[in-house]
Amino acid sequence: MNLFLAIILVAVILLLAVHAWLGWGEDLSVYDHPVEEGGAESRATPGGPSPGHAGVVAALESKRPEIEALSPGALVRWVRRFMDEMPAGKRIDARIEQVDCDGVPCEWVLAPGADPARRVLYLHGGAFFAGSPLSHRAITSRFSSVARAAVLSVDYRLIPDNRRIDGIEDCRRAFRWLLDNGPEGPAPLSTLFLGGDSAGGNLALAVSAWSRDEGLRRPDAVVAFSPVTDSNYLAPSIRGNLDTDILVKPLSGSLVRVPRPLLRWVITGLNRMRPSNPLVSPVFGDLSELPPTMLLVSESEMLFDDARRYVNKARKAGSPVRLLSWAGLLHAWPLFYPEIPEAGLAWERVAEFLKEAENTAD
Repeated sequence: MNLFLAIILVAVILLLAVHAWLGWGEDLSVYDHPVEEGGAESRATPGGPSPGHAGVVAALESKRPEIEALSPGALVRWVRRFMDEMPAGKRIDARIEQVDCDGVPCEWVLAPGADPARRVLYLHGGAFFAGSPLSHRAITSRFSSVARAAVLSVDYRLIPDNRRIDGIEDCRRAFRWLLDNGPEGPAPLSTLFLGGDSAGGNLALAVSAWSRDEGLRRPDAVVAFSPVTDSNYLAPSIRGNLDTDILVKPLSGSLVRVPRPLLRWVITGLNRMRPSNPLVSPVFGDLSELPPTMLLVSESEMLFDDARRYVNKARKAGSPVRLLSWAGLLHAWPLFYPEIPEAGLAWERVAEFLKEAENTAD
């Protein structure tokens, strides 16, 4: 009996030790305040979101009953298929070329007038388990147009088929390759931008910090649309905006309802690393000496407070990071260009930001 109790005691101690090791990381609630003047812009469409936005919302809402009836495995397959079908019927005004980037499948996207020496590494969203260069051609072709640059869109490995670290390594390898290669072959670059949306925004922020740590040529500017900055999913808006985020709720709503003590185990299992690891939660990393960076986020989405925390922490560390928030819009709304007029307005602001960053670098 004493041996049995001893085994139970050791097991409990080990469980508590592992639970503490998993941890939530530093207390980020200290950054739950409005971004200081000069570091944030808040916009709203007069009279509320546009009819175009309402139309996209209605189309997405019509899919909800089908989504809610799916098993987890079927949901992954459905979302992957749905996202890759998004460009169907859209006119993509760009040249598309498939390319192997040191073993990582990618595609070049070049809008008319794109300068091959000006380059963008773009990392697509899709909750880390869906999305592809195909699904994001509307956004990469637009990025190419506003940046007057060749966009390299990365087909990084997805979960659950692969580990999170595999996708991260693909993005890093593509970044290194891009430094010395353009659409026509090996060639130096003159300008380098880094972008991503949602899960891809997470990867873009992580790659930006990694390039600094590796002593590589840093991006002239980084643009992250509705990025995941903290894989703990604990910021107030995660639950506070659950009912107003119609795009993320069907994919993550059940996850955030998991009791918090159990949540860290679930997230660790999905990522195969601690949720506070900067590899999957850029907000926990060193945010000093970052390049000019803009986060665009809806004030109605679940990731709003995570974006604000990232910006506040980065600015405290002295980095030129800013926030553009918009009232009442979808998660990653610039993806829905040109259907949503607010997406076009956001792209205009991105173009201004990129120009400002280049002028500062000069």
